[in-house]
Amino acid sequence: MTDTTLADATNAPAKPATKPARPYFSSGPCAKPPGWDAAKLSDASLGRSHRSKIGKQRLQYCIDLMRELLKLPDTHRIGIVPGSDTGAYEMAMWTMLGARPVTALAWESFGEGWVTDAVKQLKIDPTVIRADYGQLPDLAQVDWSNDVLFTWNGTTSGVRVPDGDWIANDREGLSFADATSGVFAYDLPWDKIDVATFSWQKVLGGEGAHGVLILGPRAVERLESYTPAWPLPKVFRLTSKGKLAEGVFKGETINTPSMLAVEDAIFSLEWAKSLGERGLIARSDANAAALDEIVQTRDWLGHLATDPASRSTTSVCLTVDADEAVIKKMVSLLEAEGAAYDIGGYRDAPPGLRIWCGATVDTADIVALGPWLDWAYATAKNG
Repeated sequence: MTDTTLADATNAPAKPATKPARPYFSSGPCAKPPGWDAAKLSDASLGRSHRSKIGKQRLQYCIDLMRELLKLPDTHRIGIVPGSDTGAYEMAMWTMLGARPVTALAWESFGEGWVTDAVKQLKIDPTVIRADYGQLPDLAQVDWSNDVLFTWNGTTSGVRVPDGDWIANDREGLSFADATSGVFAYDLPWDKIDVATFSWQKVLGGEGAHGVLILGPRAVERLESYTPAWPLPKVFRLTSKGKLAEGVFKGETINTPSMLAVEDAIFSLEWAKSLGERGLIARSDANAAALDEIVQTRDWLGHLATDPASRSTTSVCLTVDADEAVIKKMVSLLEAEGAAYDIGGYRDAPPGLRIWCGATVDTADIVALGPWLDWAYATAKNG
């Protein structure tokens, strides 16, 4: 009896012959860049104070690389801050909100988290504009006399804002963009963004724990002209004697960073520089297109984000024609086989799969994943 006949007889499909070479599809921390090796990281700053000459140089170099890659204007400051993207975004909220009314957009878990912070922690009564998972709120409803909180790319729903055209040029409020799954994957309109936050662990494939805070000139003006009513912990303080603490944006971090994580970020940024921002975007786009082809040729797979114009090209969320138990079994089977790691949907999202398509993933591995999804689906359904 041949292997194929045996597979048919037992109602279990044969395993695909080829596995993804790098089966790392987690949406954070994400796959390391191709060619990454811990032995390749510079160690000159390790075991040294972050306030030593070499420590400050490496932190500033990391900031300079981010500025160069993002083509960020000199008007915008870049700071390395504690607490990953969450810490960076909460730092922005705690230091700048309260001066104007607030509008919060929520269409996935992290947007809802910022609503919770505004309502329950800061005791602000924001206007909340919501949409279900897979959908985008009506952006035309936004009142730009308010400060506006939103996620550029909803990591847990796979829905992103299509562009920056909906952000008013003559806005009175500040735009606060949680852009952690969007920076380096989209061409962001920096003239429309007053505050942006992200983490190295997403599109760069870096380590967690540290966030990046980008401030436009209007955000700096807010910080220097407004003092919030609530107390600020030390790790959130961005001003001194009414002026911006410029050192934070020159590598003089508020608290002690991991220099190993900084060196890892520098490795990723130097790899990214070899491609350029357009090259990074092209890699994400190619990965998303390859995954979309897999979805389009399988009637049991679908996109949670139904509108291609607002569908993420990094954190792609998929629906599966099966119950939650089957989906969980698929995820476990693929991990056990070393064919795909960490592709289960986010815990608060509808049951499904979430496959990272950011720039550090190779398109060939997305293509190789398709037959493994078939195998896992059939095996889980028949089991």
